[in-house]
Amino acid sequence: MEHAISFPALGLDFNINRVAVNLFGKDIYWYGIIICLGFVLAALYVNRRTKEFGVTSDNLMDCLIIGVPVGIICARIYYVAFEWGYYSQHPNEIIAIWKGGIAIYGAVIGVVIVLAVYSRIKKLSFASLCDLAAFGLLIGQCIGRWGNFVNGEAHGGATSLPWGMSIDGASPVHPTFLYESLWNFVGFLVLHFYSKKRKFKGEMALLYVAWYGLGRAWIEGLRTDSLYLGPVRVSQLLAGISCIAAIAVLVCRYKRIKVEKAFYAPEQDKADEKKGE
Repeated sequence: MEHAISFPALGLDFNINRVAVNLFGKDIYWYGIIICLGFVLAALYVNRRTKEFGVTSDNLMDCLIIGVPVGIICARIYYVAFEWGYYSQHPNEIIAIWKGGIAIYGAVIGVVIVLAVYSRIKKLSFASLCDLAAFGLLIGQCIGRWGNFVNGEAHGGATSLPWGMSIDGASPVHPTFLYESLWNFVGFLVLHFYSKKRKFKGEMALLYVAWYGLGRAWIEGLRTDSLYLGPVRVSQLLAGISCIAAIAVLVCRYKRIKVEKAFYAPEQDKADEKKGE
């Protein structure tokens, strides 16, 4: 249950037990605790921003109650589906999520479905709900990746870079969990400050998809535990396609806004023109 994780060139050494505590004979893993911490911090942040996006705290709570379990289930289904060769031989491990093995894109798909249905039922803006979800996802992913650090997983191939990470005495590898955590943190900061100038509903969600997709497409290429569809890294392909699609939609929306502003005459300007006639 223990991993000896070190950064040799930096002189950092950690002996990490995957089990945080044993309660009533049941092991409580650090992985689950870290995921829960990310969820709580994401929920607290999003709750402070709900009014700005035309949503109430009650709406947020509804989405969390439904979206979180659905997102986790979809994340696990996504992962198991692309690792079916293993899980078909070990069916008893299919629900063993505490051992790791969830895919963020599966979670995103699940959350989007929940938000689409909920927004339709409650007659809310689906785009605004997705904007809020983008903040939560960035926070959750930023913190949640440290669960991979504890498990000694989601790392890259061999590297000679000074921040190379050694697991159980093996040769240093890319700490891709750290790359993605930092990438998401930067993305969150950018969206946090830029969101005050949001130009249209759904902009934050599209920026998230573009930013995350760009980073994931690069980082996934370094990893040694990618999910494959034939010779293709599934997450890398999906990240690249989603990034390009999001950028294309953003460019079209920005151009449309620019054109609308060019041909839009404010009411006051119209009134002034009439006075001058």
